[in-house]
Amino acid sequence: MKERVILFTIVFGLGVFLYVFQNYFNTVWGLALLCTLMTIYAVFSTLAYNYKKRKLKKYPEVINTEYRPFVTIMIPCHNEETVIANTVRNILNLDYENFEVIVIDDRSKDGTAAVIQQLEKQYDNVKCLIRKSDAFPGKSAVLNDAFKLAKGEAVLVFDADATVEPDFLNKLVPKLEPKDVGAVQARKVIRNKDYNLLTRCQNNEYTVDTYLQVCRDSVKGAVELRGNGELIKRQAIEDIGGWNNFTITDDLDMSTRLHIKGWDVRFCADAIVYEEGIAYLRPLFRQRRRWLEGTLRRYLEYSGEAFVSKDISMLARVDMFAYISECIMPLWCVMEILIRLFKVLAKDAPPHMLYSSIIISCAIGLGFFMALRYALRRYDNFTRLAAIKDAFITSIYLLVIWFPLELFICFKILFCKKDMKWGKTAHGLILDEEKLIQKDSRDDKEKVCV
Repeated sequence: MKERVILFTIVFGLGVFLYVFQNYFNTVWGLALLCTLMTIYAVFSTLAYNYKKRKLKKYPEVINTEYRPFVTIMIPCHNEETVIANTVRNILNLDYENFEVIVIDDRSKDGTAAVIQQLEKQYDNVKCLIRKSDAFPGKSAVLNDAFKLAKGEAVLVFDADATVEPDFLNKLVPKLEPKDVGAVQARKVIRNKDYNLLTRCQNNEYTVDTYLQVCRDSVKGAVELRGNGELIKRQAIEDIGGWNNFTITDDLDMSTRLHIKGWDVRFCADAIVYEEGIAYLRPLFRQRRRWLEGTLRRYLEYSGEAFVSKDISMLARVDMFAYISECIMPLWCVMEILIRLFKVLAKDAPPHMLYSSIIISCAIGLGFFMALRYALRRYDNFTRLAAIKDAFITSIYLLVIWFPLELFICFKILFCKKDMKWGKTAHGLILDEEKLIQKDSRDDKEKVCV
């Protein structure tokens, strides 16, 4: 109810502001000012990253090799029989001596429980937890149940399709050592990025997220956890009371609560976790819808606490509100254009007033395009031409995916009942498809032989 009231206040207030003030002022300048402030902050954080990089070249970071905390690796599963065995075996190859693995079956309807029980028998440091059919739903509840069994001084969370290099923990753990650091997030990369255009765009999306996270880390801003490849101190988890069972995005919710409590969250671009990209539109929309709803709900729920908290750093507070403006901007653009279009059609305003709004909207799109191009050049080593091409395609992808979804989620929060469905991503679809293709190929060869 709190989220609904706050969002209604924002939408109603913005609508009244635009409608009333358009009669006296050109409100496009308000949107332009918001864009300018965001651009200034983006330039500031990029410069901070470049300065940090040059400083590290001159004065390399000293790593305490004695800091080797015992780590509990938790892997929630729901209908993951096709991928979970490969994931666990990959993780067991980590070049790190102090860790245990807890694999949790969350009410699966396939053979996931049998697979992880077999893994528990095969490996001494693998434990399995089978949740009952009437257990509280949601990934947060799954992690809270597993945390009761965890022995680690830190908890590393992986998705069921995750794969990493053996030195993953050796790169990630040192970032967690400072007393004020509560968690560290690894860089996420799409393993099957070359499968089709959709998976390629998702990897480009992850690349620009890497750029944004690195910049936020450079200014000690509000770095966010991403669910897969997040390492969290036990002390920090206990300080905030564990995962929030009533959120649909456990990682984003925990990120905000850690910042409010004064914990720093860091980002490690050198530690990479690979995951399976979604090759089909429908499950992709379902996943992104959950992500966006979780993003908006946690901002609405914790905005007051973030504003008044005495523990959150000023930079993290400013950074957080800078990213809240990203959620407001698309709504502002749509309302600005719709109100102006109504006035133009009613002949209450000249047509050029509508053009100015469209131009500002295009300028916003150009800003995202430039950020994408920069990220692809820096982190994926694209050539100039390839970066321009992929940045253009991915900008269209982001417009098609995120823009309508934000409007839909705002409508859902305002008028629909909140649900607690995990809405997990289906894994192994590509693997199943490849097996089917191989089977068809064998059948064809057999027919030829006959």
